[in-house]
Amino acid sequence: MKASRHASGTALKGNNVYESNIDWILAIVSGLAGIGIGALGYHLLNANVARNQKVRQRLAETELELSQVKDSLNDHFARAADLVGSIQRQSQELEQQLAQGAERLCDDLQIKRRFASSSSRDDLDSVAESPAMPRDYADGDRGTLAEDFGLRRGDEEPAGQPPRY
Repeated sequence: MKASRHASGTALKGNNVYESNIDWILAIVSGLAGIGIGALGYHLLNANVARNQKVRQRLAETELELSQVKDSLNDHFARAADLVGSIQRQSQELEQQLAQGAERLCDDLQIKRRFASSSSRDDLDSVAESPAMPRDYADGDRGTLAEDFGLRRGDEEPAGQPPRY
């Protein structure tokens, strides 16, 4: 009987040792699995961050390029406007010079009238080109706030309309 106790006591004690080793092994395996899952998650999430940074960098480069294009376009149109103004000024100076030369040197009245009418027409065109001042009233004695504004005069309600209640 003693032998069986000793054998069973060792068996019980051995069982406890194995159970405690299994607990440690499970804890270590779980920790390693957690570290692996964490590393995998970090890798997957970090890939999106790197891609987003590349997209942001490309967006910044594109915005910079767009602003440079806008600046060059503004410079181009400013120069074109200056050149057009210069051409117009030179054209007017040439026309005035021709008109003065025609007055002094030309005996033909038709040519003198043509230059005189073109110079007066240019004066009228410059006055006509200026836009009219905006008004806050309508022409005539009835404005847009009148009760009959937009209605045709002499028109009555059609006979087919039912009476309003």
